[in-house]
Amino acid sequence: MAHVQRNISWSPPLILAIDNSTMYGNVALTSADGLLAEHTLLSRLTHSKRLLTSLENILQESDLDWHQLDALAVCLGPGSFTGLRIGLATIKGIAMATGLPLIGISSLDGLASQLPFAKQQICTILDARKHEIYAAFYESNDSGEVERTSDYLVMEPEELIAAIDCPTIFVGDGVNVYADLLKESLGARALFAPEHIIFPRAATIGKLALTQYQQKQFLDPASAVPLYIRASDAEIQLKKKRSTAT
Repeated sequence: MAHVQRNISWSPPLILAIDNSTMYGNVALTSADGLLAEHTLLSRLTHSKRLLTSLENILQESDLDWHQLDALAVCLGPGSFTGLRIGLATIKGIAMATGLPLIGISSLDGLASQLPFAKQQICTILDARKHEIYAAFYESNDSGEVERTSDYLVMEPEELIAAIDCPTIFVGDGVNVYADLLKESLGARALFAPEHIIFPRAATIGKLALTQYQQKQFLDPASAVPLYIRASDAEIQLKKKRSTAT
C-alpha cells in the first residue's frame, strides 16, 4: 500500500516514522497537519533488505531531503525481535548522522491510537509466539485521545481472557491467531477492529511522536533499546548456560 501527497505545504514538525515490529514493514511522513506520505508492505523479505530503500523512496517521492526533517520516530516494540533490532539500529544511525532528535513509541500504543472515540475498552494484542501475547488495555476519552490503563503485558491468552469483564475491542495481529478462542470464551464481549488496522502503522507512530516532540521527550540514540517485554530466545539460552556453569 502506498499513499503520497506531493508538492504540498505543511506545518512543522515534519517527522519521518518507521515501524518494523511486524511483517508489515512501513514508513511514513507526518506533520502537524497530518499524514503526508506512507508506504506499507507485507513481505517475508528481511526488514534490512527493504527498510533503507523504503526510507529513501518516500523522501524522494515526496520531493524532500533529510535536512528538511525535524525529527525521527521509531516503533520500540514489542514485536518481532529481529525487526525491532534492525529498525532501531537503522534509525539510531540516521539520528547520529543527521543530528535529528529521536522519538520512541510503543507498538501497542500505536495500535490503540487507531481507535479514537471507541466507546468500549480497547485491548491491543500482538502474537508473541509460544502461546503468549503482548497486550495492554486502553480507553478513549472525550477528546479522542487513547489512554493506556494497564502495564505492557506478556501472558497466555487464557490469562488475558480471565481479566476481561466488559465489552472489549481487540486490535493487533494476535486477533488472527486467537479470534476463535476470544469469541468462544467472551461471547458478545469480544469485539474486533477492522482487518485493515490490525497492524501497527508508522503513520500513527508519527502522530503520537508529535506530542513527544512538543514536550521534547527525546531518546539518546547511543543508549536507546527496543521494548521487548519478554527476553529473546538467545537471552534465555545464555542465562541457562550461565546457570549451568555456576
